[in-house]
Amino acid sequence: MGNVWTDISPLNSQAQERLGYPTQKPVALLDRILRASSNPNDVILDPFCGCGTTVHAAQKMGRQWIGVDITHLAISLIERRLRDAFPGIAFEVHGTPKDLESALDLAARDKYQFQWWAVSLVGARPYGGKKKGADGGIDGILFFRSEKNATEKALVSVKGGETVGVGMVRELIAVVEREKAAVGVLICLALPTRPMEKEAAAAGFFETTYEKVPKIQVITLAELFQGKRPRIPRIDTAATFKTAAREKADTQDRLL
Repeated sequence: MGNVWTDISPLNSQAQERLGYPTQKPVALLDRILRASSNPNDVILDPFCGCGTTVHAAQKMGRQWIGVDITHLAISLIERRLRDAFPGIAFEVHGTPKDLESALDLAARDKYQFQWWAVSLVGARPYGGKKKGADGGIDGILFFRSEKNATEKALVSVKGGETVGVGMVRELIAVVEREKAAVGVLICLALPTRPMEKEAAAAGFFETTYEKVPKIQVITLAELFQGKRPRIPRIDTAATFKTAAREKADTQDRLL
């Protein structure tokens, strides 16, 4: 095997396996590298695993693996990618908030990492190309199906501060109207005030033939940790995220 490979093309914007991560590599490339440099049952370590192509290739060929990345955005993408590609896969995730105390710590250290992690809890994707900076009041977005299979969108706003107020709800209402969205979800660390709850309730409902859900919903991280989720009709995962093709492989426990 030579040291110049020309038979594996980079992923273009239309490639079927592309997930939208800017530095994504083809699985075929990592497959070749791992086959040339490891043996069955070896442990593969990728300390900068990005969207998880290395661990995907390792899982596909039956290697054990450990993937590391500094961003919660990457970790949530890898989790979804592996579950799409290998139904039934079991792995462990370390370093993401597991309780309110660790969520508070993340919010204090890095508000963008906190926002990216928080939107993943409700099945949304980060808004605005996953870039730091002004977000126009939107931190996440997800799509769902309403009557006649029309695609609607729900917007997510994350507030990691210890102080909340009714102005946050009014801002979300204005953003939902501006973006012509069906539902707005406000995730906050602090308990909502009574005026916040009243303002959200006054926004009314989004109705389909089969159900109606509050148009503006306020949910705390404590409630999310307890298993509560926003009321969103028929979330369209395929429209919200690009999904990885299903693979055939073993489902041994792995470590992420």
